[in-house]
Formats: sequence, structure tokens, C-alpha cells
Amino acid sequence: MEIAARISSKGQVTVPKAVRDALGLGEGDDVVFRVEGDRAVLARTPEFLSLAGTVAVPAAKRSVAWDEVIRSTRAKRAATAR
Repeated sequence: MEIAARISSKGQVTVPKAVRDALGLGEGDDVVFRVEGDRAVLARTPEFLSLAGTVAVPAAKRSVAWDEVIRSTRAKRAATAR
């Protein structure tokens, strides 16, 4: 599907209804633009909670507090950067 749209003087583009319908977009939905060469791809942004379970978490990290995971990760990165 190719549908043209015009950029306004404020740099805004209205996403055509056919595109909104095809992507299931509605008012308040978030989208992401990805630049690929000389093209930009518009995609629906996944809901944060829908990503749950998509990344394997090592058993040793499953009961660790998030603050500790961040602190530990930063410390390891700092040590390898030296």
C-alpha cells in the first residue's frame, strides 16, 4: 500500500485513515519512525507490558531487585571499559 501525504509548515503529517486502519492505530497511540536509507518506516509501538516474557532472564537474576540489576550492570560495564 502506498498513500501520499503532505508535510505541513510545522513539519506535521496526518497519517491517512487507510494507514491508521491497516496498523490498527487510534487516538493516543504511540508510533515510532525508523529511518532506513532514504526512507522512513512508521510502525506501531508495542505496549510495554506486551514485551514481558520476550527476553530470557537468567535464573540467578529472577529474584534480584531492579536497582541491584542496574547497579551491577553499570559496574560491569565500567570495569570492561577500562
